[in-house]
Amino acid sequence: MERVHSDRSEQLYQLYKPLLFSLAYRMLGSVSDAEDIVQEAFLSWSERRPETVLNEKAYLCKMVTNRCVDRLRSPGKQREVYVGPWLPEPLITEALDSDSPSGAYLQKESLSTAYLLLLQQLSWVERAVFILREVLQYEYDEIAEIVDKSSSNCRQIFHRAKRSVSGLSGMADTVPLKSESLKALIEQFIHAVASGNTGQLMNLLKADVSMHSDGGGKVTAAVRPILGADRVIAFLMGIASKAPADMSFRIQMVNGNPGIVSYIGEQPSSVITFRMENDRIAEIYIVVNPDKLKHLPQR
Repeated sequence: MERVHSDRSEQLYQLYKPLLFSLAYRMLGSVSDAEDIVQEAFLSWSERRPETVLNEKAYLCKMVTNRCVDRLRSPGKQREVYVGPWLPEPLITEALDSDSPSGAYLQKESLSTAYLLLLQQLSWVERAVFILREVLQYEYDEIAEIVDKSSSNCRQIFHRAKRSVSGLSGMADTVPLKSESLKALIEQFIHAVASGNTGQLMNLLKADVSMHSDGGGKVTAAVRPILGADRVIAFLMGIASKAPADMSFRIQMVNGNPGIVSYIGEQPSSVITFRMENDRIAEIYIVVNPDKLKHLPQR
């Protein structure tokens, strides 16, 4: 019986790990925390007898959702004490096959830095319902079982969350750039910064562009968003002037879109992602907090 239970646990792990990681990462914005929670959920599952659970998928999602909420409420995770802007931990998605389960869940617009920041504005129950319905395409009856709400209540929560996200985003009419076009624009961005071409940068940025840098108090970073093209360009030129000789850049798929990973020697030193509007850069997000880069591979 124990061997049968072990085999079933392994089957469930292989089947649902991509789904559960996708849910946890969108809930928390942390690769490492999402991986930990999925592992914890399956360890807990392995201690249960399978016949006591009727809907394995819903039960695992409920375990992960509850653990995410516990993690968000823990004193060590409170954002009120975070130094400077908080940005989600970057997720490198370049190696994913869009036809695989992982690719199906992770290569989506809903992984973008801008989208994840919008999700952080929702309450935990709104976030869970919204992710399960909008991103993972669950039925309301399934969602109700996971979050312990009625089906009609979940429907109301979803519509309220969707209105909130739409109202916050201001991006309803924005057509996202194709990956190839965004990659070409990022190549121009890298060249302009490296060569000090402020005119080219001005053409790439919106006049009201904003830059958000997350150092988490661990390394030097702007503690407030930098607003306006002139100030953003001045900041970028300042960074470029202090860059070490062994700094290099690589364009990679980050959170489902082309982004930039910078390296000092072999070690990742920053990840840069973008939000576009009308073929120009509207927002720049820079993660330099070393705690959020530990999971990235070396160059």
